[in-house]
Amino acid sequence: MKTKKISHAGRFGVRYGKTIRERFNAVQDKQKKRQKCPFCTKPKVKRSAKGIWRCLSCKNVFTGGAYYLNE
Repeated sequence: MKTKKISHAGRFGVRYGKTIRERFNAVQDKQKKRQKCPFCTKPKVKRSAKGIWRCLSCKNVFTGGAYYLNE
């Protein structure tokens, strides 16, 4: 019987355990979703690199949290 892979953690297969893969998915979901810009308040901020964020609307580049913007 084949089991369904879990979204982002599907690349790990059966390794590392269920709980760690669920936590990884929670962080990835929050990281990949568009964040709210502190300058123009539009939800258009994407993560460029670890701790570096870029607003697609007002073109500002700023620092924040490593995985998601601190609120």
